[in-house]
Amino acid sequence: MTKTERAGKGVGASLQRKEDRRHLHGKGQFVSDMRVPGMLEVAFVRSAYAHGVIKDISIPEEYAGKVFTAADFPDVKPIVAVPKVEGFKYSEHPPLATDRVRFAGEPIAMAIGATRGIAEDIADQVIVDVEELPAVVNLLDATKPGSPLMREEWGDNVYVQKDNVYGDLESARRDAAVTVTREYRMNRQSAVPLEGRGILAAWDDRLEELVLYLGSQSPHQTRVGLSQVLGIPERQLRLVVPDMGGGFGAKRVLYPEEVMVAALAMKLKRPVRWIDDKREHLLSAIHAREHHHKVTAYADARGKILGLDVEIYVDAGAYSHWPNGPTNETGMAARNIPGPYTIPNYRSRSWTVATNKSPIGAYRGVARPAACFTIERTIDEVAHAVGREPKDVRIENMVPPEAMPYRNVTRLLFDTGDYAESVRRAAKLIEFDGVRALQKQPRADGRLIGVGFASFTEQTAHGCGEWVSRGSPVIPGYETATARMMTDGSLMLMVGIVSHGQGLETTLSQIACEELGIDPMQVSVRHGDTQVSAFGMGTFASRSMVMSGGAVAKACRLLRTKMAAIAAHQMKCQPEQVSFESGEVHGPGGATMVFEEIGRIAHLRQEMLPPGIDPLLDVTATYEPAVDTGLFTYATQAAVVAVDPDTGHVEILDYAVVEDCGTVVNPLVVDGQIVGGIAQGIGTALYEEIPYDEHGQPLATTLADYLLPGAPEVPAIKIGHMCTPTPHTEYGMKGMGEGGAISPPAAIANAIRDALLSMGAEINETPMTPPRVRAAVERALAKRSQEPA
Repeated sequence: MTKTERAGKGVGASLQRKEDRRHLHGKGQFVSDMRVPGMLEVAFVRSAYAHGVIKDISIPEEYAGKVFTAADFPDVKPIVAVPKVEGFKYSEHPPLATDRVRFAGEPIAMAIGATRGIAEDIADQVIVDVEELPAVVNLLDATKPGSPLMREEWGDNVYVQKDNVYGDLESARRDAAVTVTREYRMNRQSAVPLEGRGILAAWDDRLEELVLYLGSQSPHQTRVGLSQVLGIPERQLRLVVPDMGGGFGAKRVLYPEEVMVAALAMKLKRPVRWIDDKREHLLSAIHAREHHHKVTAYADARGKILGLDVEIYVDAGAYSHWPNGPTNETGMAARNIPGPYTIPNYRSRSWTVATNKSPIGAYRGVARPAACFTIERTIDEVAHAVGREPKDVRIENMVPPEAMPYRNVTRLLFDTGDYAESVRRAAKLIEFDGVRALQKQPRADGRLIGVGFASFTEQTAHGCGEWVSRGSPVIPGYETATARMMTDGSLMLMVGIVSHGQGLETTLSQIACEELGIDPMQVSVRHGDTQVSAFGMGTFASRSMVMSGGAVAKACRLLRTKMAAIAAHQMKCQPEQVSFESGEVHGPGGATMVFEEIGRIAHLRQEMLPPGIDPLLDVTATYEPAVDTGLFTYATQAAVVAVDPDTGHVEILDYAVVEDCGTVVNPLVVDGQIVGGIAQGIGTALYEEIPYDEHGQPLATTLADYLLPGAPEVPAIKIGHMCTPTPHTEYGMKGMGEGGAISPPAAIANAIRDALLSMGAEINETPMTPPRVRAAVERALAKRSQEPA
């Protein structure tokens, strides 16, 4: 492949996604599409109470053998996830509740039937007698003396409390010309992937293994967890992830339902399947985002922040999920609140709190949306306090490009970037000066116009040291890839990540093209099968392109070295004299060998191999970046909104993002990830919430109550790119999958605040629904009415 052709198909090319073809033609295969002869469907009996003691489980006699409780699986162990964080309290998560239930929706028993409807009818006949206990619901009240307890042996409701102090906060307090104190709340929500959870389990007598088809972002890790809980050797567990309709972190944990479906298949020696419905998903799939932050900022007269004092409360729900537990939320919030700014003094105190709610876990952005909301709202409030334009105060507080690489106050290492330039470019995209002029013109509809910015750094592709510092029980600091050239010259890539919307079947093929000069259409990517690829960590934490892409690049280079030796031997030249282009190897004097010839020699004609070269073209490589603290993508997002002060309704009029993820492998895929992330961030900002009543009952368990943004609510996104490659990865690329979702709540909140600034109204809680916006207006008007004339 010539350099020009490679530029059109390798790194940097906007190729359309190969995997889309099967989906557009209805040929995709998801767990719910799969059928196995003799398969039974599973329905779960779930707790109707948030907290209580199980006194009795009554199963009608006619359903004996069709309903199963924990007593039927004495060898199944509880799920245990204990992060290596000092002071973290031990707890167990029984896959089926035994003596106690700790959240509404917790599975207690399971019923089987020929169809899901029959299984549900049987489940409905099971009567669970529960002695209800007081529920722990309010995040802040749960930490106070006298609160009901989730676990009496703990003595309180806190998984872990942690303090971090950096610099001299007292000097910041002493030198401050301005002090700003605020509280911010981000309410609980769900990831709600288009496809919910699902698992089909079948025992294979011939191979003596349990085969599980399931939606998992980390099948190799999940196999480890299942082996521990089920007591079955890993060699007898095969996990296969077919097509998966999104995950966003919700499919990164080991669920009790998955454990029990697997256990049931072994017990019955029949295939069994469970597909969750949206009610089950909203009830019992991991939740996310429930943070409450208290912040005091100390600044000089120009708005330069001298120090931050932060309290972080995270509602982690009822159980510590496997593998990582709930501490990532508080830990990442604490380290990321200082944002892209040169803040010299900082203190964080955090509480990871247990409540009678579904466990909290990773969702696109993991703690950083709340961290960004806190620092970006605070930046704007500091700007208002000193009477300056928030955009300018934001820029003046940022790490300057000449300071890179820069280690910030919480010891995060920012590798490359020009943060202030992203703000300036975002301002141009939304025509900032024009918006300010428009605000001075009264509107006939009475709506008020506002503009807001939010900037962030996104730590991506975290290495070994970063995960160790977090106390993670599993250290996902590397990724693997196998590159296998076939006898016909085509290429197979077997990888440990799982592509489920990221376009990795395409982008990994582009990296093979970059290294070998092979057409991406001649490359097949196999993923999600624990018996096919070497052990890999999976897809999460904006890591797959950097980690798996790096492993593919490394494996392809090793493969290229062997191919060059074989070709040079036939051409009677040195390996350094050959080049790879267009699926061919070129040597001196116009000599050419197609990949097919090399593949045939390596596999079928051993006598033609050079001395010392073994048969086969099959290489497995592992990869981790040159630094283990992560690579830092960054972006600024800008929102223009119209707010109706009478109704509280908010309309997004314009939205822009300027991002820098280093070298872009496929701009089309990157833009798609940005837009999708922003759509989810808009959901966090304006729509999505799972409230609970005082008894611990969730009040949004259908899509009629749990509002999601649709196409009309997501404006056309203006996207600008910057590129400062990192020196620490292949090609200078960084991760970016989560970034779009991080700053929309902050940008939109700042825009709403800007619109209502003349009234003195502000809103510091998501989602910023019409009732909440209207309540903020009413509070501001009431306060103004009490002021002296």
